[in-house]
Amino acid sequence: MTRSVIVTGGFGVLGSAVAEVFASRGDKVARIDYAPTASAPLAGSLEIGGIDLTDVEATKGALAKVVAANGGIDVLVNVAGGFAWETLEDGSLATWAKMQSMNVMTGATITQLALPELKKSEAGRIVNIGAGGAVKAGMGMGAYAASKSGVHRMTEALAEELAGSSVTANAVLPSIIDTPTNRADMPDADYSEWVSPDAVAKVIHFLASADGAAITGALIPVSRGG
Repeated sequence: MTRSVIVTGGFGVLGSAVAEVFASRGDKVARIDYAPTASAPLAGSLEIGGIDLTDVEATKGALAKVVAANGGIDVLVNVAGGFAWETLEDGSLATWAKMQSMNVMTGATITQLALPELKKSEAGRIVNIGAGGAVKAGMGMGAYAASKSGVHRMTEALAEELAGSSVTANAVLPSIIDTPTNRADMPDADYSEWVSPDAVAKVIHFLASADGAAITGALIPVSRGG
């Protein structure tokens, strides 16, 4: 069965990997991103750029385009988000609000607005991106970890809210993802210990598959994969 899949943050490294996995399995994919355009197009994908996912009306407009083009929404993967490293003493309180907005409110907004369509699906799936670093926060990770912990709690609460419906809600908790940005930020790190975007994407695809139907409310660590 061909499904309608939305990947937020779909123009980024992880979002692109997720979109590619679903597209390669024959699904209709829509990539929604804050960036105006993708650096590399994905063949057959509906590309919707310039969307602030904390803006309700803009998000409604993007979802309407997806429903019109792909006939509904079966899978929502919330990749959109951001990262900041700074200590509380020397950092900015504005960073805490920014992380909350980028990591929690983006997902909360589009999920709430997409739920009517997801609940029409025979097997609706929501997969959020949490963080291994939010299970126990290290120095400088307070604002980021607090926001990703919010994603974890939102996922758990949403799964209970949707109990008895056709929709599941889960989150993956990657360790450090092997991206060009992370390599530039941590040039002396051992990249072999990092998880590849493709490995994360395959776990997400499993959770969204028929074989993942029995899993909901789970926070799944993803820490291996070359």
